[in-house]
Amino acid sequence: MDDEKEKIRQKIKSIKRLPTLPEVARKISKMVEDDKTSATELARIISTNTAISERVLRLVNSSFYGFPDRISSMSNAIIFLGFDVVKSLIICVAVFEMMEKGMPGLWEHSLGCTIVSRLIAKKVKGCDPEEISVAGMLHDIGKVVVSIQLAEDYQEIKKTIAEKKINFLKAEKEVLELTHEDLGGWLAESWHLPAGLREPIACHHYPQQARQAILATAIVHLADFLVRAVGHGSGGDPWVPVLNHNAWERLGLSMEDLEEIIFDFCDELESLESEGLL
Repeated sequence: MDDEKEKIRQKIKSIKRLPTLPEVARKISKMVEDDKTSATELARIISTNTAISERVLRLVNSSFYGFPDRISSMSNAIIFLGFDVVKSLIICVAVFEMMEKGMPGLWEHSLGCTIVSRLIAKKVKGCDPEEISVAGMLHDIGKVVVSIQLAEDYQEIKKTIAEKKINFLKAEKEVLELTHEDLGGWLAESWHLPAGLREPIACHHYPQQARQAILATAIVHLADFLVRAVGHGSGGDPWVPVLNHNAWERLGLSMEDLEEIIFDFCDELESLESEGLL
């Protein structure tokens, strides 16, 4: 490990406590990995946490998934969506409160990236839209760590952004000598998330650094760019991040695809707002 990475690791270790994955999410992660686990058993564990199970069912029945009939039980949700998707939804719902407490507008931005990541993935061959949508949701989880666990530094970052007119990423580097990508990457490791989620979290500003989840990281990078360009939610500063043209070219999308994605995104936002999810 080079000196820079060691410096980052030591800085993170100096944080009092990285957020832990809630107990219900940890149990579900273990159960999903066990081939003997049934949908009924998994549903029973999820249902022990009423707040999480209710929120998951609200998401499943929203326009985001678009099922023709209402899904009223967790068992049916698992059957329709599969173990891995439900597990990912639990993780997203579990970090929802952390996002709300952390940075104003971050939940809205993250949900926007969830939607756009899924829309992009549907147009790119060899992608799993559901897993990539979760990567879109979690890509800025490192900002939650900054705003909650490093509260004094976060205030200094905001001050630096305002005074120097620079973006959140550059301000982090000045104040902390690390970024939310670094923190998010370590958090994803501590939560034992797969590479398909871990690399988009750790590399979404520099997608060329991804080694395993190359397409997923490029998709989340583009989604982040588009959601910021549209102006939905907040990433902590008023500027649109730089688009990596290699990531754009790798996805092989046309301008017509882009127009359709933005149109569908705005349409889904309206539906989610009417359903009380925004």
